[in-house]
Amino acid sequence: MAHLALVTLVVRDYDEAIAFYRDALGFELVEDTDRGDGSRWVVVRPRGTAPGTGLLLARAATDAQRAAVGTQAGGRVGFFLHTGDFAAEHARMAGAGVRFLEEPRHEPYGTVAVFEDLYGNRWDLLQPA
Repeated sequence: MAHLALVTLVVRDYDEAIAFYRDALGFELVEDTDRGDGSRWVVVRPRGTAPGTGLLLARAATDAQRAAVGTQAGGRVGFFLHTGDFAAEHARMAGAGVRFLEEPRHEPYGTVAVFEDLYGNRWDLLQPA
């Protein structure tokens, strides 16, 4: 049976991306391996996520890749971060400097608020109903 393991997120800089995902979003750094050619294999994931699932932070290496940083979903919400305690996670993230684009709202599917990562990619923080 197949499962989705990694999703690549193109970033400007490895270290600034690690700091944001680890310190502001509370992710864990799973791997940071120098590949010997100036690139690194950097994987982060939300704490408590099953092993083998995460984001591969890939530093942009070409002009086309640099242009895609922050716009990977074309301005739409492209990433969905689920939580079991919306209020606590929202407060922690806001306190860590995460920029929320709206106030929390209650929808039939759960409590949600859109935020941006350090590059402008849009995410939903969501506590499912």
